Amino acid sequence: LEAANHPEQNLAAIPAMAYAAAVTNDIHIGCRVFCVDYHLPVVLIKSAMTIDRLSGGRLELGLGAGWITEEYNALGITKDKPQIRIDRLADVIEGVKAFRQKGVADIQNKTLNWKGFEGVPKPISKPPIMVGGGSPRVLRLAGREADIVSLNFNNRSGMIGPDGVGMSTEAETQKKIGWIKEGAGDRFGELEIEIGAYFTFVIDDPAPVLAQFAEMFGMSEDDMGKHPHALFGSVEAICEELERRRELHGISYITVGKDNMEAFSSVVAKLNGR
Repeated sequence: LEAANHPEQNLAAIPAMAYAAAVTNDIHIGCRVFCVDYHLPVVLIKSAMTIDRLSGGRLELGLGAGWITEEYNALGITKDKPQIRIDRLADVIEGVKAFRQKGVADIQNKTLNWKGFEGVPKPISKPPIMVGGGSPRVLRLAGREADIVSLNFNNRSGMIGPDGVGMSTEAETQKKIGWIKEGAGDRFGELEIEIGAYFTFVIDDPAPVLAQFAEMFGMSEDDMGKHPHALFGSVEAICEELERRRELHGISYITVGKDNMEAFSSVVAKLNGR
């Protein structure tokens, strides 16, 4: 992950989600996102539906096609070309929907060949499926099949860097919304759009940090300040910027890292009117 410029993932998602579900009562439980290549699909889906059952219907099931080249190399897993990985993701999404429906979960596609069993446990709710990505193909799939669409960098380089960040500016994000709409058609209004604010700084004077990030990624300070994956400024300024982005892109679901939770809580409180 160091070679990919990606933060370390220290906890396994399934037990962490189960623990979080056990010590909370109201919040939804999920992760961004399970890479389907790292899991036997039926075991992953059964585990997820079990978390939904034990949490009283609070699961959000995030699924992705995988993209971190060095992670695949470290695990000794073949990283197929994007079309194959995204097709596999579509197959697993079909499996989720077959598993949670009533009756036998018979399904045959290029990835799954199920027969003769019913998926149990059934979820209490119909857990929303989150699908994340940044390329046209995966975002059209997300628009067609998901409940929550997670906007990410176009990670064609297999690592986090200027290429992916540059392909996720305000203008590029508008293109991504267009790809989601192409996949969703008439159901676009039913979707929730999520994004990770990876570069978040809740500070009264953001100018020095903003300038540093603009230089790092080779873009103007104006473009960096409006970058959908970044938030720089005071609580008031960030609230105004989030409302502007909601109007422009339709983004209503913001994810920040654990290092920003305390600082960002003031933004949450203000937007909630508390």
